Amino acid sequence: MTRAEERKNRRWGGCVNAATAVLWAMLCFSGGAAANPQPITEQPWREAVISVTDPDVTARFFREIGGYEELGRGALSASIIAAWGLSPEAAGEYLLLRAPMGGEFGHVRLIRFENAGKRIPMRPGARAWDTGCYFSMMIRVKDMQSIYDDAIRLGWWTETPITALQFGKSDLRVVIYRGPDGVQVQTYDRLSPPLPEAIPEFERMTAPFNMMQMVADRDVAHDFFTQVLGFETFYKGKPYTAKTPTPTPIGIPLNLTTSIPYRAGIVYPVEGEFGRMEMIEVMGLDGFDYSHQCEAPNLGILAVRYPVANIEAAKAMILERGGSIWRDVATADLGGVGEVRMFSVKTPDGSIIQFFETVSR
Repeated sequence: MTRAEERKNRRWGGCVNAATAVLWAMLCFSGGAAANPQPITEQPWREAVISVTDPDVTARFFREIGGYEELGRGALSASIIAAWGLSPEAAGEYLLLRAPMGGEFGHVRLIRFENAGKRIPMRPGARAWDTGCYFSMMIRVKDMQSIYDDAIRLGWWTETPITALQFGKSDLRVVIYRGPDGVQVQTYDRLSPPLPEAIPEFERMTAPFNMMQMVADRDVAHDFFTQVLGFETFYKGKPYTAKTPTPTPIGIPLNLTTSIPYRAGIVYPVEGEFGRMEMIEVMGLDGFDYSHQCEAPNLGILAVRYPVANIEAAKAMILERGGSIWRDVATADLGGVGEVRMFSVKTPDGSIIQFFETVSR
């Protein structure tokens, strides 16, 4: 049995046991051809939650390079601690950031947990062929070389050189930066054609627009997003290998780029330039599976939060489609946002997605 098959059995037991609903049988064996149901939300993700040892240290990348502004900071509420499933003795702090002209989406919430037990890296080493948790957060930039130089000045490392990438008609330059606690930010500089008008004008960095996961099976992950969450497909490509040894934006060893394929999928709840989720499967390289390490208080990109209009309706839709809830609906005081009702789900590869309804500000 392959690693992907083992993950299917563990994460999507409905595909291999007699108790499966008919829908999941169709999805597992037809390649996910069923029409997408109604999306759980029709808004981009509001914020990415990143677990770090020092919020101010990590924040320097966003503030000094991207000009991000502070929306709020303070102690983690007891209700948020409980929503993460941590003990009442745990505590912590948050720092909430937003890109200039960022609006109500693509915020970055840096949190530090204290007295919450042992903290370990979610993805030690963070190689592209290791699966589980979030791999990187993506941001559009201008003048990649100056970003590159400033990131190194701030103590961030580069997991790839400045790499050329042709995506459709777009001529891109891509770099993966790794900062404190192994947090990875992937930047895209589009040289041509011009960026869509829907992207607000920016000086160096936009708000984050996409979150990347490395997955055991692209199709299983894609089916979760489209058939359980109702997201639409922006891109679902065939396995890709280079014709000649060529650097890749995810760091596959150069001599293997002609023989090791990878396949990607990108989805979003509503068509647009923000709020995307991406999944990549590297085919033929066996790495570690870190899907069991994606939870608080471990260090790395912890969660993505989407707003919903009605939290109970969102939960009901997920359950009706054969999905499951990881953390049930709870009321919590979310710093910088207000009182919310929130629940959490996990993707097939362990990444956490939270849906919340604002009760009061």
